[in-house]
Amino acid sequence: MTAGHDEQLGFAPDHDAPIPYMQRTREYYQAIGYTTPYRWAHYVDAPFQPLQKPLAQSRVTIITTAAPFDPAKGDQGPGAKYNGAAKFFQVYNGDTAKPHDLRISHIAYDRTHTSAEDSGTWFPLPQLLRLASAGRIGAVAPRFFGAPTNRSHRITMETDAPEILARSVADNVDAAVLVPNCPVCHQTVALVARHLEAGGIPTVVMGSAKDIVEHAAVPRFLFSDFPLGNSAGKPHDISSQTLTLELALRLLESAAGAQTTLQSPLRWSANPSWKLDYNNIAQMSPEDLGRRRREFDAQKEIARGNRVNAA
Repeated sequence: MTAGHDEQLGFAPDHDAPIPYMQRTREYYQAIGYTTPYRWAHYVDAPFQPLQKPLAQSRVTIITTAAPFDPAKGDQGPGAKYNGAAKFFQVYNGDTAKPHDLRISHIAYDRTHTSAEDSGTWFPLPQLLRLASAGRIGAVAPRFFGAPTNRSHRITMETDAPEILARSVADNVDAAVLVPNCPVCHQTVALVARHLEAGGIPTVVMGSAKDIVEHAAVPRFLFSDFPLGNSAGKPHDISSQTLTLELALRLLESAAGAQTTLQSPLRWSANPSWKLDYNNIAQMSPEDLGRRRREFDAQKEIARGNRVNAA
């Protein structure tokens, strides 16, 4: 069928669909020399905990994969290259009554199509505080929690997720909003959401990697078809960030059962060609792949050293 025929019928281009991150990631790492394919977490059902009280009476927390800024850990600013030194390996918490400078230089967000200039696209605490002031939610929990972006399913499920649940229970959390950034981040928060839900706390994941989250089977998922790093809305666009969080809260209220996905009506741009770029080996030369392998190995060594020091 010709492109002209597609245009006559009003069809969208074939690539204007959610990016297949699991396939892209598998092919990318094989292309740079890591031949053992990563196994993504996969479930066919999910736990589900309905809200126990109206949102206007509920205490809500945020779970993020962003890292606190540390000036001793190199460039973490907008547009910074992947920075393994900025990774964290243990659950942390932050006081929601205070401002926080969280960055995403330590993870593989889409550095081609977004620059990580506006933390409102990955950390919606200001929006959540505004909604608490307006009475949309009962209160923001006293702490938010940082979930380490861990490739180890076992560590996430046996160490990090139980720790986040314990801290949430201690804070009398009624519901949690989980906001991932990179591909593995989406898997991490999916596993944490499943654990929280099994422990009695309703959750909603706000994310951009549809295949990864749905493969792991979460209770509720708000999908925004945006470049990675923008799970909470478009940068410098308060209306987009406001709507994105509101849609997540509506999903918390309205989901009839587990594995409920709601797609945001917002589009990143009228031109969907940005979806062709992320970790797409068809767009890379052999020289580019070789350079990426060297850079990845170097950053992996840095992160390994940080992990040893953090232990």
